[in-house]
Amino acid sequence: MASVPAPDGLADSLVDIAVTTAQAAGRLLLDRQPGISQAATKSSPTDPVTEADRAAERLVVGAISAIRPGDEIFAEEGTRVAGSTGLRWVIDPLDGTVNYLYRRTGWAVSIAVEDDDGALAGVVVDPLHNETFSAVRGNGAYLNGERLRVNQPVSAAMALLGTGFSYQRESRHRQGDLLARLLPLVRDVRRSGTCAGDLCAVAAGRLDAFLEDELSPWDWAAGALIAREAGAIVTPLREGADNHGLLVAAPALHRELARLIDG
Repeated sequence: MASVPAPDGLADSLVDIAVTTAQAAGRLLLDRQPGISQAATKSSPTDPVTEADRAAERLVVGAISAIRPGDEIFAEEGTRVAGSTGLRWVIDPLDGTVNYLYRRTGWAVSIAVEDDDGALAGVVVDPLHNETFSAVRGNGAYLNGERLRVNQPVSAAMALLGTGFSYQRESRHRQGDLLARLLPLVRDVRRSGTCAGDLCAVAAGRLDAFLEDELSPWDWAAGALIAREAGAIVTPLREGADNHGLLVAAPALHRELARLIDG
């Protein structure tokens, strides 16, 4: 189905809201990081939540609800707000919580807004590096206002891949098996700890491809749009799979990696 253009000015207004709100959440996270500690866990004992995650989510949800009171909201730390406008905000207030907890780089704020045709606008903010990635469907991807394009042409043998791992032990066995098959066939592999950041890295040419399975919508909603608008192909990791994985790369590299993954 062809994408339906947004009403004039709507998408730009939405991306402006996302940028302002994500940057504010980023400042909050920077302010709170020095004294941070784990508050709870989610999917496993190694999957943490901090009070900063929750505070950032409250900030983002509060700001968006005040400006767009009829929109649906779906956020990682549990906020669910029903909507009536046909727009849905998908929020990860802190993607890369383990890195944040350990005071490492590799964490971000991710905000996307979707309509019936998928992601309409997306923003990923890396507060530590003062980087704001943004995209509007059909209008390209940008880093601090500069247009982004994926690396191409790149063969699999020369490709730098990004990936990530589940917090579930059984899933890690499967993910490790796939990585062991691919590692001899590519230049190298990086694991940053933030899916949103890795998708933006593909858009910016800092990675050639990204692949991971068992993702949640808030992990990729904004970053996948940014990568796609920079020229990447974004598909499920395996054709017909239902484990919410992604394979993201420039067109020729995507085709080559898909054959290797399915082979």
